[in-house]
Amino acid sequence: MGIGKVTEQLDWNGKKVTVAGLGVSGIPAARVLHARGALVTVVNDGDDERSRAQAAELEAEGVTVRLGDGDTLPTGTELIVTTPGWQPDKPLFAAAAEAGVEVWGDVELAWRLRGPGAAPWLAVTGTNGKTTTVRMLASILEAAGLRTAAVGNIGVSLLDAVLGEQEYSDLDVLAVELSSYQLHWAPSVRAHSAAVLNLAPDHLDWHGSMEAYAADKGRIYEGNQVACVYNVADKVTEDLVREADVEEGCRAIGFTLGTPGPSQLGVVEGILVDRAFVENRQKNAQELAEVSDVQPPAPHNIANALAAAALARAFGVEAKAVRDGLRAFRPDPHRIELVEEIEGVTYVDDSKATNTHAAEASLAAYDPIVWIAGGLAKGATFDEIVQRSAKRLRGAVLIGADRALIREALARHAPEVPVVDLDRTDTGAMSEAVREAARLARPGDTVLLAPACASMDMFTNYNKRGEAFADAVRALAATGDA
Repeated sequence: MGIGKVTEQLDWNGKKVTVAGLGVSGIPAARVLHARGALVTVVNDGDDERSRAQAAELEAEGVTVRLGDGDTLPTGTELIVTTPGWQPDKPLFAAAAEAGVEVWGDVELAWRLRGPGAAPWLAVTGTNGKTTTVRMLASILEAAGLRTAAVGNIGVSLLDAVLGEQEYSDLDVLAVELSSYQLHWAPSVRAHSAAVLNLAPDHLDWHGSMEAYAADKGRIYEGNQVACVYNVADKVTEDLVREADVEEGCRAIGFTLGTPGPSQLGVVEGILVDRAFVENRQKNAQELAEVSDVQPPAPHNIANALAAAALARAFGVEAKAVRDGLRAFRPDPHRIELVEEIEGVTYVDDSKATNTHAAEASLAAYDPIVWIAGGLAKGATFDEIVQRSAKRLRGAVLIGADRALIREALARHAPEVPVVDLDRTDTGAMSEAVREAARLARPGDTVLLAPACASMDMFTNYNKRGEAFADAVRALAATGDA
């Protein structure tokens, strides 16, 4: 099972490396490189109190830090290591290209620093569902008795996973979440197996176009050794597999919510089945788990489970471990999370649905729905989501800076749906939104927070938005008035 190629080890001693950006990934990268003898300069756009404090710590360790100028390439730079958020069109990278200097991300650096006998990576990307799928995968791998960790964009640095005190060998395996930003700067990463869950317009301001966004997501398949897992319902993901340069013998493995064909995983009469990693897959299938083993059993979450199962099976995991891992898994907060049932109405928090693709998947899981939506649209349009979900809507309560865009789409495509437009962007608006949703709802309905928008107009992040919703629902349950 332990397939995983290790890249050639580099001599860092005296190498002049520029780290672009302080923060979660920049500071660890600077320290790792400095410890290996590199001459490290960190450049950072900001020059605020927090940046100065971070710079002081690094400078005390012998790292050079330049604040307030992230655009100028330091003299003599031989390599740039960038944090994922820095956009490709920054002047620093244009200067690097002109000087013939390579740019790596922190994921690329982690890959290059892997030692002999390093753990292979099972990698996941997609517009939505990455974190849930990676955590499901880790749960399945643990159920199989494997040493593993869910790492990467999920919040655990790959540098820490590769170089930390917990040493993983080629007998272990890492479940790795990769964002499009990370993949853009990771040209050498070669996974054991990888999955692209879905693709929908997102982060186009960073990538420049949908084509560039898809191409960066597709990098995850490059050099795959055993399986490229794609979504049968999302043809673009299969196209990315066709375009990838993989190792001889690597297979395309589809997952579907329907009946699977050969080399696919799917669902038959409430059972998750495998027709990919079985003998005589033309005629045989292996039962993996029941739909009821997946919590919550919403369609998009079943798709996540199938993708996780496909990667685990590609690594040789037995069917029983897939079932046991899925049964043990519980999603992170604010992902289609049941909050309360009050007088026959179910209240569900999917604050993590920060774009229309995620919100539409959430809306497809319930019927009828009172939909709480709105926030920062990030350039999104809402006609398609309203058209596809209109028949499920009992009503809608709109909050946030860009709520008018959703209100106008509802007026065009679902004029019969009652809409409450709250002209508020303060955090207290959520309590009023829950009260209004409760007024519209009837027994048997679901009040669903699936904003289809980012949260930063009203809240620090989607977690705070979800917490405000849950608090308001619990207040309603306790007093009858949020």
